[in-house]
Amino acid sequence: MMHNVAGKRLGRNTAHRAALRKNFTVSLIKHERVVTTLPKAKALRPFVEKMITLARSTDAKTKLHRMRRAIAFLQDKAAVKKLFDVIGPRFANRAGGYTRILRLPDYRIGDGGSKVVFELVENNVLEQKIKAKEAAMTKDAEPAAKA
Repeated sequence: MMHNVAGKRLGRNTAHRAALRKNFTVSLIKHERVVTTLPKAKALRPFVEKMITLARSTDAKTKLHRMRRAIAFLQDKAAVKKLFDVIGPRFANRAGGYTRILRLPDYRIGDGGSKVVFELVENNVLEQKIKAKEAAMTKDAEPAAKA
């Protein structure tokens, strides 16, 4: 019997799970969307949500303390800076539910695991990629028109 044991093991030992939590959260903060498996996304969602909640408070007195707590968990100063400067203010008026899990129709090649897109709710990653592709296409078309 497993009394008072919370969370999923995900087939990893304790240290590996802790590293997975940290790396997954940092990746999501940096890229705002990650493709992973469904059990991993469901298990790691609370940790991501807690980091965003930590960053969205506007109290100047406790900002240093909250930043130090985030650095202690994430161990990546660039990710903490983005979390507090970009992501936290974006969700300042949202009560919770900062992430979304979207199932993908295909499966992982190696083991057949179900794939999902784990992303922040109010992100514009796709729009930025589309604009970058359009800009690249117009740059490629301009030299051909001049020649």
